[in-house]
Amino acid sequence: MAILTIVFSANAQSQERGPNVNEVSLTSDSLAVAPSVMTPLTLPNKPMPPKEKVIDKKFIAAIATLAGSETLRYTSHKLVLDNEYAAGAPWVTSVPKNSHLVGKYGGLFAAEVLAAYELKKRHSWLPGDKYIRKFWLAAPATMTTIHLKNGIRSIRTQASDCPPEYAEYCGGQ
Repeated sequence: MAILTIVFSANAQSQERGPNVNEVSLTSDSLAVAPSVMTPLTLPNKPMPPKEKVIDKKFIAAIATLAGSETLRYTSHKLVLDNEYAAGAPWVTSVPKNSHLVGKYGGLFAAEVLAAYELKKRHSWLPGDKYIRKFWLAAPATMTTIHLKNGIRSIRTQASDCPPEYAEYCGGQ
């Protein structure tokens, strides 16, 4: 409370004394004169670095490869589910609709593309951005590898040795 009293009293005393010689007051007259007195701003001779394109040939190639591997995984899993359901496998009770799968996997793909884009894009507010931007390709490369392995594994899926009517005796294979 004492601090507020001191601050308010100092403010009131400064207003009673009138304008200080060292203080600058802006009025309409001083604003009219100010532009003619100001010196022009000089720019440094150092040229600005050219803006890097985020979406370049390398980015498109990486995302196209990611899309191809994800399409392989999606298609092969869907075919495995269709075949197992048609064969009467007890662990496949229904096959999901295409629209449901496309919506779900499309959203995941969009998130992967957005993450790669944001990592590659220049951020002036981020310290160490120069080093972080070098890792933009890590996420698409890793996910491409994972999707390819899953897709190939689904392609190599073989029919069960156990007939569907004896699945409970075969250990659910």
